[in-house]
Amino acid sequence: MSKEEKSKIKYLKKPLGKKQLLKLLEDEIKLWFTSKYDDFTPPQKFSIVEIHKKENVLISSPTGSGKTLSAFLSILNELLKLEKKGKLKDEIYAVYVSPLRALNNDIRRNLEEPLKEIEELMGRKLGIRVAIRTSDTSSYEKSKMLKKVPHILITTPESLAISLNSPKFSQLYKSVQYIIVDEIHSLADNKRGSHLSLSIERLESISEHKITRVGLSATVSPLESVAKFLVGTNRECKIVDVNYLKEIEIKVVSPVDDFIYTPAEKISKSLYSLLDELIQQHKTTLIFTNTRGATERVVFHLKEKFGDKYKDFISAHHSSLSKETRLEVEEQLKKGQLKVVVSSTSLELGIDIGNIDLVVLLGSPKSVSRAMQRIGRSGHRLHEKSYGVMVVLDRDDMIEDIIIANNALHKKFDKIRIPEKPLDVLSQHILGMSLEKVWSVREALELIRNAYPYRDLKEEELVRVLNFLSGNYEELEERNIYAKIWFEDGKFGKRGKLGRALYYMNVGTIPDESYVKVVTRGGKYVGKVEEEFAERLVAGDIFVLGGKTYEFVYSRANTLYVDRVEGRKPTIPSWFSEMLPLSYEVALDIENFRILVGDMIKKLGEEKARIELMKNYGIEDNSAKAVVSYVKEQMLYSEIPGKVFLVEHFQDENKNNNYVFHSMAGRKANEAIARVFAYLASQYKQTNVRISFNDYGVMLTLPRFKHLTEKHIKDMLNLDEKDFESLVVKSLEESELFRRRFRQVAVRSLAILRRYPKRKRELSLAIQQMSADSLLKLLRMYYPKFPILEETFKESMKIAMHI
Repeated sequence: MSKEEKSKIKYLKKPLGKKQLLKLLEDEIKLWFTSKYDDFTPPQKFSIVEIHKKENVLISSPTGSGKTLSAFLSILNELLKLEKKGKLKDEIYAVYVSPLRALNNDIRRNLEEPLKEIEELMGRKLGIRVAIRTSDTSSYEKSKMLKKVPHILITTPESLAISLNSPKFSQLYKSVQYIIVDEIHSLADNKRGSHLSLSIERLESISEHKITRVGLSATVSPLESVAKFLVGTNRECKIVDVNYLKEIEIKVVSPVDDFIYTPAEKISKSLYSLLDELIQQHKTTLIFTNTRGATERVVFHLKEKFGDKYKDFISAHHSSLSKETRLEVEEQLKKGQLKVVVSSTSLELGIDIGNIDLVVLLGSPKSVSRAMQRIGRSGHRLHEKSYGVMVVLDRDDMIEDIIIANNALHKKFDKIRIPEKPLDVLSQHILGMSLEKVWSVREALELIRNAYPYRDLKEEELVRVLNFLSGNYEELEERNIYAKIWFEDGKFGKRGKLGRALYYMNVGTIPDESYVKVVTRGGKYVGKVEEEFAERLVAGDIFVLGGKTYEFVYSRANTLYVDRVEGRKPTIPSWFSEMLPLSYEVALDIENFRILVGDMIKKLGEEKARIELMKNYGIEDNSAKAVVSYVKEQMLYSEIPGKVFLVEHFQDENKNNNYVFHSMAGRKANEAIARVFAYLASQYKQTNVRISFNDYGVMLTLPRFKHLTEKHIKDMLNLDEKDFESLVVKSLEESELFRRRFRQVAVRSLAILRRYPKRKRELSLAIQQMSADSLLKLLRMYYPKFPILEETFKESMKIAMHI
């Protein structure tokens, strides 16, 4: 961020008092507020006056601290003021955007209740209307909004994008003065957020007012980047950071004091006894696991081991369950009817689930931000303490939890990474913009660059996207890719009657959740795996499906072809696709922590090192013993990775050569390292190389007579940045990851249409993948610098992996 950009972002340091804030409010709102609340909360004391002055504000504060009311109080005050003067028009004044449809219903309730209470105080109807427009809203409800226009519109990023191109509804946006983006931290670091950033700029261009932007965020870092994402290029933003005001307590507990020599059965028994003890000590407990499978297992085992104690008082909540089931669990939680709910990631964001007095994290949450988000679900009100217990499941888990808890308590958060000018997202908005009017390239470029992810977009890049969308590549017509806009003499606009329907039917960035068929080369159907699992496979990988082991041979369309193998260990665990990746910052801190513990053992001895750990990291005796035992074991048999780049070689039972590279960088970075090292090893030895990787390192597997020399390994470790990046590109070219990411980018770019007006059904994923494979072959042959190809490499390297 440049000095000029930084000067536009300021932290608010001085809160206003209750008397000063009440002076800003209309008498009726003042009376309503003082009848319900003793005082303003910290985020309200900082932000209400700024929003009142029409300043852009990013509010970062804990759950239950009054963030939503901070955003809406000044807006409700302005609407009431207009209503009392008889100047409230049938126009949309404020747009609220949330990434969760479930959260939208909560927000409407939280707005309609105060309005109803203010009306009761005034003794008359105000006529201030609130409405929700999402994909769940019926055509009848949407048409009603044109007659009875909502003054506050609640929507999602996708529905906002669609409504911007609705000829009648988009006219209602001319009066918009405020936009609120909730849970902004969950949008800023992905393409859904990039899409929203362009929608907001288009909304700004339609409105006759300067729109005041308000962002609501949980714990995230750096806040300056999120602020820039909210307001766009060359605009000012005030940051309200009051996360420090919420008291938080985190404990790291271990079911046993030695994971190395304790039998798995005893660890499991101790784990569930510990969980039962924690649950019984509290009124309502929310347990987070990291996978849907683990969620179901925990519910099953608690019921099985403790019988009637949990029979009707425990439920699971995850994304594979039906919407009705999830809503029922949420309602039971709010009403206090459940003793414990076990969730994967589906209850992390701000849906109102009532009062939780304990959050248990079963297994490492993999990042500080996620830990804070989860633990923040307990102690819902600002004055209540958020209480979390991190229960460790193995040795690596234990150290991850210690570091994450320590970083959380010291407010050291993971860094957010905002995608840089995604061209597939841009393609959608170019089609949308073409439906509004005729644009010059310069005018369009100016609007697009106002969105922070696109601040560095070059005119040449925009022109290449325009050439693609306008059909200036004849060979692409062979693949049924036709012009969707016209583009000539530096201007572009809509082409034909189908453009609007195509935009409505294909807008959005979230790929369909897909499964890939697994079939033996003999044609026998084996089952299916998640696409995220399939895209990590390399020829020769062994995996388990239905209790049997299979070797991946090749893929066609949306099918994996495998051979049944026996007596060979899997190279990819079955849960791999669901596993959360460790954040890069935490990975580096773990590396330093292991070195520190090693030095403490050498200087102080094991007993004093244990006491120091308990004192400095606030961990209990079991955990401290387990850490010392783990690090001491590594020191006895090898070296602690970090001081040196540790590479180990061993032969397995099949005499294959395995090389383990202890690269402590997190799974996403290690995947890039694995692909590059495997590519180089295959070049050195002219053989197929299998790869395995996790958060802690990379393993290459070569056939029994193929050995890597010390020189080979040193050459791998001495790559410079440019060589490394070019080798990642080469290693990706024929990979499953690239094939499947290319399909997703092609669909987002509108090169492949999932839905089409004349087609009864959505294009199946198998046909999408076949079309993508065919298109990929053609682009490689004729247009190696085509926007979709470039975007796929960028997504593979910087989103699927971390270069």
